[in-house]
Amino acid sequence: QVQLVESGGGLVQPGGSLRLSCSASNFSLNRFTFNYYVLGWFRQAPGQEREGVSCIGRRENDLYYADSVKGRFTISRDNAKDTLYLQMDNLEPGDTGVYYCAADRSPRFTTVQHMCDKAQILGTDYWGQGTQVTVSS
Repeated sequence: QVQLVESGGGLVQPGGSLRLSCSASNFSLNRFTFNYYVLGWFRQAPGQEREGVSCIGRRENDLYYADSVKGRFTISRDNAKDTLYLQMDNLEPGDTGVYYCAADRSPRFTTVQHMCDKAQILGTDYWGQGTQVTVSS
């Protein structure tokens, strides 16, 4: 069974940092290994819809960041470890929410930005269960 498991969330003060990880397992059971997938981080604040934060393509330099996190967050992937990361620096209270990772290799998305913008509507192949991030003093 393919799984995505997020970790690294927690409570942090404004201006602090966190590093989220998304560990993938059993992708080879579906014939296509982790490196075939486009990946993304999404978040859902209380009372709001889930939104795309950052997405990364099969090539590691194919990146997209939402304007609200540009310059503060860095997405990366380690295909050897089947793991996706999100380094979050200079955190703000508005970054509070549940953070989800997602993986997709279907043709539904034309660009990484398209995945970040439309995944909540079009769906993805796989979603993780989420990890809570709370930014508060």
